[in-house]
Amino acid sequence: MREIKTNIIPSKVNFVGVQKTLDLKAICVFSALGFFLDDDSYFTEQKALKPATNYTFDDQNNITSRKEYFKWNYSPIERSLKTITEEFATLFETILKEQSHNKKVILALSGGLDSRTQACGLGSIGADVNSYSYSFSGGHDETLYSKKIAEVFGFPFNRWEIPNGYLWGKIEQLAQINGCYSDFTHPRQMAFIEKYASMGDVFSLGHWGDVLFDDMGVTEDLSLEQQVEVLFKKVVKKGGLELANSLWKEWNIEGSFKEYLYERLKTLLTKINIPESANAQIRAFKSLYWAPRWTSVNLSVFENEKPIELPYYDNRMCEFICSVPEKYLAGRQIQIEYIKMRNQKLAAITWQSQKPFNLYNYQMNKSPYNLPYRVLDKAKRVVSPKKIIQRNWELQFLGDENEKHLKKWLFDNMEMNEVIPKELSLDFYNKFQDTDAVYYSHSVSMLLTLSLFFRTSPNDSFSL
Repeated sequence: MREIKTNIIPSKVNFVGVQKTLDLKAICVFSALGFFLDDDSYFTEQKALKPATNYTFDDQNNITSRKEYFKWNYSPIERSLKTITEEFATLFETILKEQSHNKKVILALSGGLDSRTQACGLGSIGADVNSYSYSFSGGHDETLYSKKIAEVFGFPFNRWEIPNGYLWGKIEQLAQINGCYSDFTHPRQMAFIEKYASMGDVFSLGHWGDVLFDDMGVTEDLSLEQQVEVLFKKVVKKGGLELANSLWKEWNIEGSFKEYLYERLKTLLTKINIPESANAQIRAFKSLYWAPRWTSVNLSVFENEKPIELPYYDNRMCEFICSVPEKYLAGRQIQIEYIKMRNQKLAAITWQSQKPFNLYNYQMNKSPYNLPYRVLDKAKRVVSPKKIIQRNWELQFLGDENEKHLKKWLFDNMEMNEVIPKELSLDFYNKFQDTDAVYYSHSVSMLLTLSLFFRTSPNDSFSL
């Protein structure tokens, strides 16, 4: 007999069961969302272990018992924002000390708030840090903010550029790392996978801070049906519903895919049962089903090279969030106040999403205060109308050389064509090329992911 205790937010998903029969409904959901929902896998007989659960297994690896030890809740304790920020600082830095003790930390930086908070915490505890940041080839150089953040604490800083078409030489390696449980255009860290081993001992990652420490943008009394509508719009990607519908019909699955997905979302949301707060309920849904099945899968690239540590994944942080009144989570207030409390120079650096403003004056990012910046920015784009790379898929799918590789994987894959007709893939590829590249980029990316799955999985090991 053996036991497994899964974390409240698992950084790695464990599976139980055999790989035998393809779960076509689950694959349709995966195609629409970009991640598998709940305990789904590619196979009906194989399931993912659920978060916050104690499992016991017999000698044949069958589950003999399971018991949930934590349930997301909303139990706010009223106190001031200053008190909450101080509580967060103590907890956050305690976790960081435990995770970084006697280790050289590898820190990814950006112009966003989570990595800045991470830098603030690590700098405040005196951790040994080696930092880096990257930008797109042909895109905005956002490493300027990252470098300034590193300079505040004297962290060594490495600047890298994601090259065009980097994916194709590493795509099969990535398929082995993430098991084809996430698309291949989001994990940009794959571009530099060979650099990480020499940088330090452990990654310190700020993932999921933006979800835990913000509201979900809804009113607290939003009805269950309205919450499901909000979730549906949040989780379904552009072009994802169309691809899932096409696969659903191709595989002659009974009923409507949209209705099937809607009812699954409603059932999962109902089980969470936080009637006091719609924001807390939607946050709990995302933490239960989105974090481990999408975010954590992409973290596997880091973990393939070095161990990873995630302070926001820590059980204590999840429990802390349940005690914070929603009014203090809205607008990232706690992280902002923490940075201002710990380091004024860091708070004064431009906040990328609110540029040209910083953590002291970002509330002025509205008319008429931001008008001079908007006018100047537009003038620059008019004078220099060069197309700026903004999305990772643009580096992978656009251009003659990228098209050659993409077509090979989509159309010259007999294993995939036995399950997904070449004509279906060609239809979505043509829509991507001729109709709306932004809208259909997700569809193409998911077909590429499925192509790698069918190529790397022995087709005699499962059935339809």
